[in-house]
Amino acid sequence: MKIAIGSDHAGFEYKELLKANLAEHQVKDFGTYSKDSADYPDFAHPVSIAVENSEFDLGILVCGSANGVAITANKHQG
Repeated sequence: MKIAIGSDHAGFEYKELLKANLAEHQVKDFGTYSKDSADYPDFAHPVSIAVENSEFDLGILVCGSANGVAITANKHQG
C-alpha cells in the first residue's frame, strides 16, 4: 500500500512513530521534518492532493487537535 503522511510541529513525534510502524508499506513523508513551528495547511494540502490524484492509496494527517487537518483535507475530493 502507498501511504502519504504529513503533520505540523505538534504532530511531528506521533507521525514519526506511525512511519516506524508502517515500514511494510511504501510511505512518503510530506513533512514537517522537525518540531519547529509549522502551519498544518502546508502539509495537509500536499497529502490530500496526492491522494486525490490517486498517487497514494491512503493519506494520514496529524496535528495538535486533528481539527485543522480534517477541515483542510475535507476540502479535497477523492
